[in-house]
Amino acid sequence: MVPASWHNHLMSGRSHFELTVPIDATDHVLGELHAPVSVVEYGDFECPNCKQAAPAVKLLLERFAGRVLFAFRHFPLEEVHPHALLAAEVSEVAAAQGKFWPMYDALFEHQLHLKAANLRGYAEGLQLDMARYSAELDDHIYLQRIREHVQSGRSSGVRGTPTFFVNRAIQDVSFGMHLLFDAVETALKR
Repeated sequence: MVPASWHNHLMSGRSHFELTVPIDATDHVLGELHAPVSVVEYGDFECPNCKQAAPAVKLLLERFAGRVLFAFRHFPLEEVHPHALLAAEVSEVAAAQGKFWPMYDALFEHQLHLKAANLRGYAEGLQLDMARYSAELDDHIYLQRIREHVQSGRSSGVRGTPTFFVNRAIQDVSFGMHLLFDAVETALKR
């Protein structure tokens, strides 16, 4: 969650934060690739506010079908969410097997159960290649990618989760997800 002090800083107009790394082929995306509006979320699978945001993002994609491209990037808050980093790694292992979004759904659905044994169960449920799963997790081969997401988030002004960007401009949603819908609506009118 974005701290109130950070919200005040965002809203004071003294600083304008922009997405420093545009959406590219390595991002996990939903929606139309050439949509006029892009939405990027920096999220954490153990963050309750990110879990609450997930259905709103799906509604956003339905309401603005064909007009919005959504990308999810990792921003695990390891100091407050002890299972967030491993969950992010597991989502990347799933992504390598073409199952990022089903794993995304499973991780948020079972957010209170993100220990290693639970995560392995979700992977088995998605019929991932479990030998590959174990090898890739043991070697932490996606850790660098997650760290790059975190770094790009920090350089863009991300301090908490979820943080959204609409057409590269940071969008405060601390007073409700309707503000994300409003920002997309406004961007579409431009």
